[in-house]
Amino acid sequence: MKCEHCTRKECSKKTKTDDQENVSADAPSPAQENGEKGEFHKLADAKIFLSDCLACDSCVTAEEGVQLSQQNAKDFFRVLNLNKKCDTSKHKVLVVSVCPQSLPYFAAKFNLSVTDASRRLCGFLKSLDRCFVTQWELTPLGPNSDRLLTTRTGHWEIPTLVQQPPSHPLPPEGVHYVFDTTIAADFSILESQKEFVRRYRQHSEEERTLPMLTSACPGWVRYAERVLGRPITAHLCTAKSPQQVMGSLVKDYFARQQNLSPEKIFHVIVAPCYDKKLEALQESFPPALHGSRGADCVLTSGEIAQIMEQGDLSVRDAAVDTLFGDLKEDKVTRHDGASSDGHLAHIFRHAAKELFNEDVEEVTYRALRNKDFQEVTLEKNGEVLLRFAAAYGFRNIQNMILKLKKGKFPYHFVEVLACAGGCLNGRGQAQTPDGHADKALLRQMEGIYADIPVRRPESSAHVQELYQEWLEGINSPKAREVLHTTYQSQERGAHSLDIKW
Repeated sequence: MKCEHCTRKECSKKTKTDDQENVSADAPSPAQENGEKGEFHKLADAKIFLSDCLACDSCVTAEEGVQLSQQNAKDFFRVLNLNKKCDTSKHKVLVVSVCPQSLPYFAAKFNLSVTDASRRLCGFLKSLDRCFVTQWELTPLGPNSDRLLTTRTGHWEIPTLVQQPPSHPLPPEGVHYVFDTTIAADFSILESQKEFVRRYRQHSEEERTLPMLTSACPGWVRYAERVLGRPITAHLCTAKSPQQVMGSLVKDYFARQQNLSPEKIFHVIVAPCYDKKLEALQESFPPALHGSRGADCVLTSGEIAQIMEQGDLSVRDAAVDTLFGDLKEDKVTRHDGASSDGHLAHIFRHAAKELFNEDVEEVTYRALRNKDFQEVTLEKNGEVLLRFAAAYGFRNIQNMILKLKKGKFPYHFVEVLACAGGCLNGRGQAQTPDGHADKALLRQMEGIYADIPVRRPESSAHVQELYQEWLEGINSPKAREVLHTTYQSQERGAHSLDIKW
């Protein structure tokens, strides 16, 4: 799990590559054995690659490391097998929420349309008892070894499932509910829209509230908190990420609809990114969840595909569930982003209308230095009214930070994502078996994702219903508590923004 060379003068991952994102960087290193675990300390002569720096766990505390080791298929099957035992008091309702950026991966992987891929995935998860004729467990390599049989993918150890004879009959039970996280992204986008308009109106030389930086990418947010500190986290949008909102929807709203306590639900997130695992651990415990995490386990698209490949895929397809009784979700939709949840496009349209009474139908992106740094502007009579940007990958993020420090950053809003290419290029799915970027697969997924129908979050009647029924109103104190967060940043020295990337 941990890159054992991350604190040495030369990282073992510093090799030649044609990936332009992997430029070298001064590496922040964890504290030495003095009790300051999790703190970053700069080593002037240490060089690592930026793509390694993000998903490396050099800033992970010992306690977080133990918890991260449990974020795998073993934990998922532990609960699944627990539900097969006679003691019903220990049974849990298994809920899986799937990120929309994961669906193109399954569509490409199994040569299906995105709708069929969604139905196949849902049917498989609900039929796990029929997909495997034996019980699946994780087995030690030997009688004197506590090391699990694993395969290396990306930055994390993915357990290999080993068939064992069943110790008891298998009841017809798999995952109980499968949800789409798009509805959670609706809330995240809507709250971000309101916050941007408020910041724009409050911005002044004395109170510099702009640019507003998105906070949906956990790798970027953790980097901002642990390395960049208050000068940058003050610009982070306070709206929770779709994953965090989905956790509250499942463990609070849905739990109450089902007359369940939050701890009786085991909630699994399927995401394209390994950093979502860390986000699940970092999330604070909302009061409504009574000490329960919103997401109990995060599995990447690749981890789920591995389970599917080892099972029986000839199962009956099933429609995705919704949070509203027996209503099913027959259509797959997405937000207006080329490879992400589309915060930029939706906030841009909303701000143009709210601030300048301008209707924007088509958002036009203009690539600047590279395809992962793009600009969107609203102009009227030759004057630029709004200037937004999308900055993907750490090369562009660092350029943004350096310009922010110098006061030469002209943007009102930036959609920031740690992965070059956006969420579709998450390391939990867009990689070859040997751990390199799979560019052909990424292009295929981008084409699939582009064909998914787009819907605007304002058009969802269910979201408006939830604002009233669940959150007691759009701008209520409960809505603020459930849908917004704060950041734990550290005051950094001047060198925090001077890292040479």
